[in-house]
Amino acid sequence: MARSITDLGTGASLVVLFLCLTTHFSVLPLAEAVWFTIPTTGTKCMSEEIQKNIVVLADYYVVTDGGPQLSTVSVKVTSPYGNSLYDNQNATQGQFAFTTEESGNYVACFWMDSKHEQEATLSLEWKTGIAAKDWESVAKKEKIEGVELELRKLEGAVQAIHGYLVYMKDKEARMREVSEKTNSRVAWYSIMSLGICVLVSLLQVWHLKRFFLKKKLI
Repeated sequence: MARSITDLGTGASLVVLFLCLTTHFSVLPLAEAVWFTIPTTGTKCMSEEIQKNIVVLADYYVVTDGGPQLSTVSVKVTSPYGNSLYDNQNATQGQFAFTTEESGNYVACFWMDSKHEQEATLSLEWKTGIAAKDWESVAKKEKIEGVELELRKLEGAVQAIHGYLVYMKDKEARMREVSEKTNSRVAWYSIMSLGICVLVSLLQVWHLKRFFLKKKLI
């Protein structure tokens, strides 16, 4: 009986491991290139909410339609506090990478110079966290491959998910604190408003009673 239980536990462990490996790519944040059109006038921006100490890597290039002249675009990436992280003017392609120093929305804005008469199509591949890690270099450096490499990727994905959950928990705690403070202020404001209304009503009654007494109506 004991051996049957042991074999069942081993089998269950293998099933769990197999499921983890097969769902590995659904757990990891996949990085796919996004194509969008940049108008000749105005700016188009993309943003993502990222927690602190996360690696961000992005590649972009202007998609050519076979014309004689390739359009150029300008790019600026800013942090949640408005600090400039990357600024490149009049380029057909480029790459930027940075590690986030604060949590919040990181914004990448693209625009064209007024000299261009046609809008441009841009391809942007934005990678964050575990998706931005160079696993080929890790495999060569640590001499790992196969299942061991997949387990290392899975470990990184678990750490990334844990970090994201901790970030969301802290964010929820901050939002709850702000909500409680707001509710407290609204409650005090309501009490003060009610008190003022009662006071004004008493003053009106006192004034009317004095007026009637003065006119000898009561």
